[in-house]
Amino acid sequence: ASAVQVGPALFFSLLIITASFLPVFALEQQEGRLFKPLAFTKTFAMAGAALLSVTLVPVLMGALVKGKIRPESSNPVSRLLQAAYEPVLRFATWKPWVVIGIAASLLAVTVIPLRQLGSEFMPPLREGSILFMPTTVPGVSIAQAREIMRWQDSVLASFPEVETVLGKAGRAETATDPAPLDMFETTITLRPESEWRPGMTYDGLLREMDAAVRLPGVTNAWTMPIKGRIDMLATGVRTPVGVKIFGPDLDTLQALGERVERLVSSVPGTRSAFAERGVSGYYVDIEIDRREAARYGLNTGAIHDAITATVGGISAAVTVEGRERYAVNVRYPRELRDDVAKLRDVLIPAGEGLQIPLGQIASVEVRRGPMAVKTEDAFPVTTVFVDIEDRDIGSYVAEAREVVAAGLELPAGYSLRWSGQWEAMERVKRRLGLVVPVTVAIIFLLLFLNFRGVTESLLVMLSVPFALIGGVWYLWLAGYNTSVAVWVGFIALAGVAAETGVVMLLYLDEAFADRKARGELTRESQLVAAVREGALGRLRPKVMTVATIILGLMPILWGHGTGSEVMRRIAAPMVGGMVTSTLLTLVVIPALYLLWRRRELPPTSGLDPE
Repeated sequence: ASAVQVGPALFFSLLIITASFLPVFALEQQEGRLFKPLAFTKTFAMAGAALLSVTLVPVLMGALVKGKIRPESSNPVSRLLQAAYEPVLRFATWKPWVVIGIAASLLAVTVIPLRQLGSEFMPPLREGSILFMPTTVPGVSIAQAREIMRWQDSVLASFPEVETVLGKAGRAETATDPAPLDMFETTITLRPESEWRPGMTYDGLLREMDAAVRLPGVTNAWTMPIKGRIDMLATGVRTPVGVKIFGPDLDTLQALGERVERLVSSVPGTRSAFAERGVSGYYVDIEIDRREAARYGLNTGAIHDAITATVGGISAAVTVEGRERYAVNVRYPRELRDDVAKLRDVLIPAGEGLQIPLGQIASVEVRRGPMAVKTEDAFPVTTVFVDIEDRDIGSYVAEAREVVAAGLELPAGYSLRWSGQWEAMERVKRRLGLVVPVTVAIIFLLLFLNFRGVTESLLVMLSVPFALIGGVWYLWLAGYNTSVAVWVGFIALAGVAAETGVVMLLYLDEAFADRKARGELTRESQLVAAVREGALGRLRPKVMTVATIILGLMPILWGHGTGSEVMRRIAAPMVGGMVTSTLLTLVVIPALYLLWRRRELPPTSGLDPE
């Protein structure tokens, strides 16, 4: 009898929890790859639990639950819970509208911390290392770039929290690394946090490092190796926020980028801002005077070969050292080619043993030109890289967009787009905006199939927003921003809150049907007694369910190490929400149930407040 009574409700409750994870399955790209395994694991676990709850569990109960069974009232924990709950339940059934008003007020007050929560795409995932990516002006020499990187790396290595420092300037010998010489990459491996200075945090360490390595003309950016690579592959922006400007003319794009750089630098929370200098490259332009070269019997091919041999270098031989082979490159020593005036003195062999200076048959000048031409969606593009600190991405971009819109007027044919993690946030928001309403409709359909009525389904659905109260307050007190991880936690919370609501209505309906069958529902005092019986009689299983969930999540809140930041933000709304969900389910649902069933009483019935 117990299995027949409880089994269907538990089955549909588990189906609701499973259906609540549909928004997670709809996630794309990196957020989908990160959270879909969690959703699949929970779905398979819930599917198995739903099947076992109506098949194996009733059989095992019949086989194992035997002998003398102690009543629930003999358990001291149950008596303590009932003694604390009974006065609250009495007030809820005596003044149901007051209880609903208090709950609605709590829901309204929760809007205050909700509006103060920041937003971000993904919580910071500490990788145990830092990727320092400073950028300087184009045209920097190899020697100067080496000196800048050497000094910054030596300063970073002096921090006691740092284990190793490895820097790279320019492009590696691979086609997948198009970095120019003015962009450095330094990988900083950190020691375990137990070896850090007392009181030192990750954000505090970044602030100290950023202040220590600042140089005039060098813009600092901080990220993590894996995160930085993923961001660059996904959006082409290595900082949390980027501004992409599209247009046909490279000079105009650079001017607009520099203007945006100055504007966003004034926004509070900006650590650094750097606009790409697409047309700030420096080139040695050698233009041959064909008429003058012909006087010495020289053609352009011979002059090109001579310049290549003396300045660029040619492979003169190959040295073999065991299994290794190295090309021997021959050209002028550096001190004879590191200045434009010296390049003009490069000797070009002519006929009859003559040596003609290059400046006599060609003009040698340093000119500016495109350092790199980047395109996206078939349009030339320049990017402004913006690194932020002590502020969430959502509020920062909202303010920065207002500043840029007020201070920048785009010419005709040019457009601007905010990118980086902001672009991913907007993508997730659009996706969830489509999937969440569909999921709510599916959950309502499952509730309708279980209760065979709209009213009871609406009672459960109304309890879900009240469950979110605790999750919002917990996030606000913990100082967490909303993110994909947080919304995954809220999605899981909504499913569990619906489950507790279903169980509560199950026992309320049981008490109501039992008294109605005995003909004891002719007065409102009898209805109140039935509601109290249903709510109070099965208090322990409801509290045990919630306590099990909270205790199971506590190790996640206390955990440390790589990945703990993401997991804590998933668990935080569930822990806070389960506390308020339990309190409001035990109080609000009986009050709503009483108001609903009161309409079925005879019109002459009276109310006995006791």
